[in-house]
Amino acid sequence: MPARHLIVDGMNVIGSRPDGWWRDRRGAMRSLVEMLASHAVSGDEDVIVVFDGRPFELDGEEAVGIEVIFASRAGRNAADDDIVALVERAERPGSIRVVTSDDELARRVGALGAQVMGAGAFRRELAATEASSRESR
Repeated sequence: MPARHLIVDGMNVIGSRPDGWWRDRRGAMRSLVEMLASHAVSGDEDVIVVFDGRPFELDGEEAVGIEVIFASRAGRNAADDDIVALVERAERPGSIRVVTSDDELARRVGALGAQVMGAGAFRRELAATEASSRESR
């Protein structure tokens, strides 16, 4: 079991790049899940992504190696509250890296001891992982 844990604020990461994701919200979510699955295979972290919105079925292959959670309720900050709850329940919050550019969420999880990484920096990390994966094929 990996010693480190990664929790991703899914819609925050998706929304960090104005690439037309809003025209196909589910497609953008699936794409992020696939990138996270590739990251999970090549990394040493357990990966959880938390999305706002209604749950939908993901292809079993899309989410290999990661846990996909849809917010437990609708409304403002629903996914953020679920992310905070995950950190609160953790035995070792310092082993958790939360990916978000939401200042309030960053403050809340940081106060619990989690590390915070911005969405832009994380997207660059994902791109590097993806490039490395392509080169090794």
